Amino acid sequence: MELILKQDVQDLGFKDDIVTVKNGYGRNFLIPQGMASLATPSAKKVLAENLKQRAHKEKKVIDEANKIAEGLKALEIKIPAKVGAGDKLFGSISNIDLAAALEKAGQGVDKKFISIQGGTVKRTGPYNAKIRLHREVMVDFPFEVIAEAK
Repeated sequence: MELILKQDVQDLGFKDDIVTVKNGYGRNFLIPQGMASLATPSAKKVLAENLKQRAHKEKKVIDEANKIAEGLKALEIKIPAKVGAGDKLFGSISNIDLAAALEKAGQGVDKKFISIQGGTVKRTGPYNAKIRLHREVMVDFPFEVIAEAK
């Protein structure tokens, strides 16, 4: 079943992509949730026209995302956390904590656009995260988890 996505769907595609999914997934989840619509020939023509008109506006958004990416690359984030024996954390550090640290540093990024490689962090040390600012702008962001001063 061919569908046109109305919004970004994780592990499937971005808004205005034409994707092929199994019938049940499209009919029972994506269409009722308002995430997609059927890709009929007329809907594809309308989509193509809209994309053509949006291409100019999109360039401005990409330039802005690139500026934010440059600002992120200049940052050096160290997240303090309570540590037990053998540099093991009490609890864990997730994308929510990294988003809060970035907000404190002056670069607000929504937590759903941050994915820490390997999931959550449970030990001190250097780690990497991928931050998606736009469908075409991804930033590899290094950060470090350090022991909290007592």
